[in-house]
Amino acid sequence: MTQVGEGPAAGSAAGSLSGLAVGDVLAERYRLEEHINDDSAGRQVWRGVDIVLRRPVALVLRTPGGASAEEMLSAAVTASRVVHGNLIGVYDAIDEGERAYVIREWIDGTALRDLVAEEGPFDAERTTSVLHAVADAVSALHASGMAHGNVHPGTVLVATDGRVVLADARADSTTSNEADVRSLGALAYFMLTGHWPRAEADRVTALPDGRRDSTGTLVAPRNVRAGVPTYLDDLVMDLLDAKLALPTAQVLTGELARLDTGERLLFGGNGTLRFADDSAPAEPAPRAATPRLLVAGGVALALVVSGLVLAVRALNADATEPPSSQPTGSAVQASASAAPQPKALDLTKDQVRIIAPFGDRDNATQAPNMVDGNAKTVWKTTGYRQSNFGNGDKKGIGILITLDKPQLVSSVTVELSAPGTSASLVGGAADAPNSRAGDKTIVDTFKPVAGSQSFGKDSGTTMVFSTDASTPYQYLMVWITDLPRDPSETEYPYRVGVQEIVVEVQ
Repeated sequence: MTQVGEGPAAGSAAGSLSGLAVGDVLAERYRLEEHINDDSAGRQVWRGVDIVLRRPVALVLRTPGGASAEEMLSAAVTASRVVHGNLIGVYDAIDEGERAYVIREWIDGTALRDLVAEEGPFDAERTTSVLHAVADAVSALHASGMAHGNVHPGTVLVATDGRVVLADARADSTTSNEADVRSLGALAYFMLTGHWPRAEADRVTALPDGRRDSTGTLVAPRNVRAGVPTYLDDLVMDLLDAKLALPTAQVLTGELARLDTGERLLFGGNGTLRFADDSAPAEPAPRAATPRLLVAGGVALALVVSGLVLAVRALNADATEPPSSQPTGSAVQASASAAPQPKALDLTKDQVRIIAPFGDRDNATQAPNMVDGNAKTVWKTTGYRQSNFGNGDKKGIGILITLDKPQLVSSVTVELSAPGTSASLVGGAADAPNSRAGDKTIVDTFKPVAGSQSFGKDSGTTMVFSTDASTPYQYLMVWITDLPRDPSETEYPYRVGVQEIVVEVQ
């Protein structure tokens, strides 16, 4: 288990800590039990035991001590004065000259970085809960006059009992409260997507960078994966926008607290996150694919976070009155609230088919698996020797989606069995005969859907083709042009599976 993770180096790189071994006792009190890891600053992290109080502790050691360890020790001493349930407890800070070390609370749990790697991105509820806990810890530090300076997925620990703890403050003259709040936005982005926006968070880590479009602009979480509610997506992107002034950690914590307390959270079927009152009649449960969150008293709850987004933007608004021709804030809010929310279609097996103008329609009978609401059932391509389907005429394979009628499509989400697939979303005005000639007509005549982006080989397992919803479509096709390598296969190793496809319309 990782007790501290990667982050900015604390001052100059630490030297080698040779000669330490299990069973050694430091300061006649702290016995080393297990070497856990070395962090990016070259410090060793050990699990140990306080033999006086007989409790487990974590020891963070570096060499040499003295002036080069001053920042580490100073940050530990300052942090020890702040007692908070979401801050790791600091027990001691010792400088022996040849080495220095900090003794702190041992957390039986997992770093957030490792948790997301093991379990995948979090849903909106879990993201909000963890973000609230970390923001509360940061707010407590800021109230004491200290910035943390090291908020990232390696320093957030989730205990086995569910407690969320922020560790390893490295505040120095270069850190600021604003940088901490910006990092909270990056932390939320990571929990929702599994990617860390390096440039926006101003920190290089070993984590994969945030998803970016062809211009290098950070892609919003809801365009990386399905199911991210708009209000949370807006909040995260505003916190990461360097052009916008930031709320204080205290303000952010207060608003997140309203979202994270007392409300009963229920999971329904697929579709985007929405809010419903308990007294409302129950809807028939749609097929389960992408979770939808139902929140009691949700209208007020949505306004809480929406209000924070508006407050962040209000910090940056011009102080003068808007021209009479410009809509006022209340008019904008009324317009926004009236906008229809996208809804997921309940596709049937007859609404999807495989398109291959050249070569075989790979495992075409499996196509219904992509719309059955079960991620364990998959349509798979056959295996190929090369990622681009080989040197023959076959340049790709398509999944045709036929809607009941022309509709304004807001997004198409494709869940894949493996990352590294290249694909695009195209559409057309008419179907063609279910034949090889018909397949060729579809490939030749369908054009890219307005507003949608293509995904390259750096894509993950979730592709969200967002559109501008300006043109009605009845016929859509996901066109796959490059396949990832399956390490379990040798002769024909390039293949991919599609677990689920979700189409959302206005």
